Amino acid sequence: MKRTKFKETEIGRIPEDWGVKTFKNVSVDIIDGYRGINYPPKSDFKSEGFCLFLNTKNVPHYRFDFSECDFIDKERDQLLRKGKLQSGDLVLTTRGTVGNIAHFHDEIDFSEIRINSGMVILRNQEKDFETKFLYLMLRSSIIRNQIVTYSTGSAQPQLPIRDINKIKLPIPPMAEQKAIAKILSDLDSKIELNLEMNKTLEAIGQALFKRWFVDFEFPNENGEPYKSSNGEMVDSELGAIPKGWEVVELKECGDIICGKTPSTKNKDNYGDDMPFITIPDMRGQVFVIKTEKKLSLVGAKTQNKKELPPLSVCVSCIATPGLVSLTSESSHTNQQINSIVCREGVSPYFIYLIMNNMSEQIKLLGLGGTATLNLNTGNFGKIKITCPLEKLMRCFHALITIIFDRILQNINEIESLSQIRNSLLPCLMSGKVRVKEKEWN
Repeated sequence: MKRTKFKETEIGRIPEDWGVKTFKNVSVDIIDGYRGINYPPKSDFKSEGFCLFLNTKNVPHYRFDFSECDFIDKERDQLLRKGKLQSGDLVLTTRGTVGNIAHFHDEIDFSEIRINSGMVILRNQEKDFETKFLYLMLRSSIIRNQIVTYSTGSAQPQLPIRDINKIKLPIPPMAEQKAIAKILSDLDSKIELNLEMNKTLEAIGQALFKRWFVDFEFPNENGEPYKSSNGEMVDSELGAIPKGWEVVELKECGDIICGKTPSTKNKDNYGDDMPFITIPDMRGQVFVIKTEKKLSLVGAKTQNKKELPPLSVCVSCIATPGLVSLTSESSHTNQQINSIVCREGVSPYFIYLIMNNMSEQIKLLGLGGTATLNLNTGNFGKIKITCPLEKLMRCFHALITIIFDRILQNINEIESLSQIRNSLLPCLMSGKVRVKEKEWN
């Protein structure tokens, strides 16, 4: 086997047959959002309209997030001179959160998208780089370290175009770029497939929950939908419910535990032994399998009564109320989160789904700001829910467990694939691992 010869460059050792150029000297156009005129005032932003107007929240690391969008109308859009996305464009954030990169392609639903002044469009001309390779390279440490170096400002970091032009890029032969892009894109595609599968599975779970416990169309003893088959309904303080069901307080479904933060002054409290869940760890997560911080065994022992077993239902109640997640292993949370450790006979998946269904109510209670409305542990435990007969609960749990088991399996696979991708990325981008195009066609 022929060994790769390396050369020393300003960005480190790279293969001899690779080149290095600055952004200024490659065939990639850098397009900013606007140049000081005709920029839409805040009053022009709407919840819907002709053209989506990106902000940095829409460009988290690696992919677009359109959950919180601003729109402008057609007239305002026509006044803006540039900064409209085309298929294949990359978007790089350059203010506030600097260095996030996302790839715009035909599969994305929105056809009219503009960027704001906190980001730039990178429009590749496919001469020096294959676009997927360029996208992946911009995610690598070789480039991200340079972005950090050139970013200025402490309160609000910025990366001006003049400094983007100084960033040095390794340039492998085009055939090798395509091979590298194929390997890493296949991993990304599998991750995206699992993410989409989990969205579908959770939607199925939510639909089943609504069918049984909101519409009351669970199967009766003859396998027919209860309410449509004239199942008997009785009045309750939460409205009409099936006969035999109860209205109970949440604390009757299990132990309510408010989290606590061990002293940060004692560094021995933190380590790698037990997940310490905070609100950011819960965003978009059915199961929390990864946390920004972890406790040591020493830190966990300082608050033994706060430890949560697997399948505890965590609900954020302060700061950003209304987020709901399940623990995947023994964990602790901070004091902004109340958790339900379900008693025997109560399905944690039922509680998870009913808490999700009550998310807006919890959000209103958590943002109340008064002693009466503040969603502390006592008030959280007093939230009232409808509780079905235990036999029906067991039946639902057995059915829904299949869905949640697969969601957790997919999440664990996503984490494993992400670790493989993140390990391969710097090796492939530096040439320490070489691939041939014919091996990855």
